Amino acid sequence: MTEIVAQRIRDLVTEIRQHDYNYHVLDEPTIGDSQYDLLLAELKRLESEHPEFLDPNSPTQRVGAKPDSGFEEVAHRIPMLSLDNVFDLDEFRQFVERMTDRLDQSDSPYLTAEPKLDGLALSIRYEHGRLVLAATRGDGQTGENVTQNVRTIRSIPLTLKGSHYPDVLEVRGEVIMKKADFAAMNQRLAEASEKTFVNPRNAAAGSLRQLDPSIVATRPLSFYAYGLGEVSEPLGTTHSEVMDALKNLGIPVNPGLVRGEPRVIETAYESLMARRDDLPYEIDGMVVKVDALTLQNALGFVARAPRFATAWKFPAQEAATRLVAIDVQVGRTGAITPVARLEPVFVGGVTVSNATLHNFDEVARLDARPGDQVMVRRAGDVIPQIVRVMTEQRSDVSRPISIPTECPICQSPVERAEGEAVIRCSGGLICRAQRLEHLKHFVSRKAMDIDGVGERLLEILIEKEWVATPADLYRLSAESIEGLDRMGEKSAHNVIQAIAQSKETTFARFLYALGIRDVGEATARTLAAEFGDLDRLIQATHDELMDVEDVGPVVASHIRAFFEVDRNRAVIQDLIDLGVHWPIATVEVSQDGPDLTGQTWVLTGTLETMTRDEASDKLRALGAKVSGSVSAKTTMLVAGPGAGSKLAKAESLGVDVIDEAALIALLGES
Repeated sequence: MTEIVAQRIRDLVTEIRQHDYNYHVLDEPTIGDSQYDLLLAELKRLESEHPEFLDPNSPTQRVGAKPDSGFEEVAHRIPMLSLDNVFDLDEFRQFVERMTDRLDQSDSPYLTAEPKLDGLALSIRYEHGRLVLAATRGDGQTGENVTQNVRTIRSIPLTLKGSHYPDVLEVRGEVIMKKADFAAMNQRLAEASEKTFVNPRNAAAGSLRQLDPSIVATRPLSFYAYGLGEVSEPLGTTHSEVMDALKNLGIPVNPGLVRGEPRVIETAYESLMARRDDLPYEIDGMVVKVDALTLQNALGFVARAPRFATAWKFPAQEAATRLVAIDVQVGRTGAITPVARLEPVFVGGVTVSNATLHNFDEVARLDARPGDQVMVRRAGDVIPQIVRVMTEQRSDVSRPISIPTECPICQSPVERAEGEAVIRCSGGLICRAQRLEHLKHFVSRKAMDIDGVGERLLEILIEKEWVATPADLYRLSAESIEGLDRMGEKSAHNVIQAIAQSKETTFARFLYALGIRDVGEATARTLAAEFGDLDRLIQATHDELMDVEDVGPVVASHIRAFFEVDRNRAVIQDLIDLGVHWPIATVEVSQDGPDLTGQTWVLTGTLETMTRDEASDKLRALGAKVSGSVSAKTTMLVAGPGAGSKLAKAESLGVDVIDEAALIALLGES
């Protein structure tokens, strides 16, 4: 008898999982909701009567456990990056052109496109076919553990379908709430006199972050996969193959994926935009990716986004409101930016009360004045901006805004570099606005990572004039800061200890902490790897900086301008004198082979006997510098099959070119 019951439970679990797959993945239900409910009720009854046969991954276990006191942090083994955006056809074609150039090929790569769902990014980890962890994106490096909540979402399988799957499979996707489900839920909430949600995205995000999984179980959440995180074995050689493989494993993927050359994607964009309002879920554009995974790997990433993908956003929604005032903000780099203060208006699902004006040229172009009626658009459905001023409704007494001649914070004169639209405060570190923002950046986690030194403490230290430059932080003592706001003896000791510990850092972190314009984490790492020494970097010419991969003329100019300022170099020396240090990069030149010290080499095309990274390491071991771009200072170009623009540039500059066979002979590996 017990074996009969056990078998019936197993059959019901299998049957319900199949119905879940038919409904959520194939969108082809084979039974009605009432029939499904009867099967689930029978399974619940049998499991209740025979708990010894209960499977933790049974469909009945989606209701969740008791409320937790909060969510624990989860470090993503592979970062969950965001996407860069394009907003029109020209920008999309520029995106394709950049990828094609970087790949050194004449034809554009095949692309995929799929609707960009407007929800909450989620990472789901399966081990040996069973769901073991689910986490939100968070800051891309660290998210929140929402496993118990995710187990309540019927479209997400608790166990993978079939018998062959990777031992580790991390699926990335979007949790959403469909339009019809959102409307029905809001109606139920309103009838129960409970607070309703503004839009489906807020509803999905708010539901998933409920501390009580039993509440989440009542929310009509759906999930669609769009990619992978960590995986122990490949699911395919292309993105489209991976999506098909996930679907076969029982994981929902968006049915709207299109594959083809760029012209096909352009047509798909127009078609999707025309059908936007008819789709069952909210979207704000389409995601375009290179299909071949080998090409994705070749293109790689910048600091926060992949080079092989972009979000092609739809034109934003607009609304009219009144411009109340134009305020002025001073940023960390001294940029003086006008900000429009608006009468609150509902645009694209949120209430907007201010909007960007970018710079004073934009204010003049719009002829925006306080009191005007203006049209506001959420650019990319994210950043509100004024797109038109309705001058026909303007009052006769309105007056245009004048460009400031001095900083509103420190009254220093403003300056404007040739060719730039932005005006900047010339006060540097004497400007309170720049000082605070510069110090906040300096102590931040990705810079010097000084725990306990937050904005409030920095404000106090600046107000008391104890800290004017980053170096002044290292002159503080526990006795001096004890007694400040929320600063007892133990807190003061911890802060001083954290400041002392930050003295031991890395060259890349130090460069990033300096706050040089347009030098982010990735560029700082590249500069540190290329130069290895602060003095070499300070003395580097504009052309030498341009030789560094991903450093263009604008960034090179910012770096040179920063190090040419005596005050900046004095602060750097002050920091070093106070004990800030990092390991000195050393390169041991191999004795087995020619001495290439002082030479600059570039690799292009496909290498057949080794990877580019392996070849680069071998060249560096002989003393060479390996660059990502060709210039007149390039010593040698190694060109493999498929070499394109770099080979053409090398030939035009008269740079020597060798093939892989010659490189192998040089390395003595023939």
